[in-house]
Amino acid sequence: MRFRISGLPAARFAPLFALGDDELLAQGARRCAAAPGSRRPCRVSLDYTPPEETALLLAYEHLPAPHSPFRASGPIYVREGLRETFDRVGEVPPVLSQSSALSLRAYDSAAMMVDADVVPGAAVEAAIARLLGRADVDYVHAHFAPRGCYLARIDRA
Repeated sequence: MRFRISGLPAARFAPLFALGDDELLAQGARRCAAAPGSRRPCRVSLDYTPPEETALLLAYEHLPAPHSPFRASGPIYVREGLRETFDRVGEVPPVLSQSSALSLRAYDSAAMMVDADVVPGAAVEAAIARLLGRADVDYVHAHFAPRGCYLARIDRA
């Protein structure tokens, strides 16, 4: 099963980086400088933010389905200065492949969850193939299993 994994659009977050810390806090966001041992996974690049770079931590509505009980939002990190969004066919990005536990949630065209799985990053491709192999699945969302934070969208290619 050919799949396409995509991060969030970089342009959506660019204006936030021009804001001062107080303006960010007023919007429920925070600028996060490097911290020892931090692994701030960027939802645009789908890679970890290098220790020397800054990221924003903010709430993001990743399932904006107004008529679904699965409508959802949660915290995400976005690296400062990114211009390119991860959007590739058949390639698993580092934040998925290196994860110890992913939650994959399969949704139909009405944004109703029809299946789900928890797998290590090393097994994500097989789980994607199984979920996207179902005729009733429209797309899949990947989340970090321990904290439940949204990572990326997965579609058929």
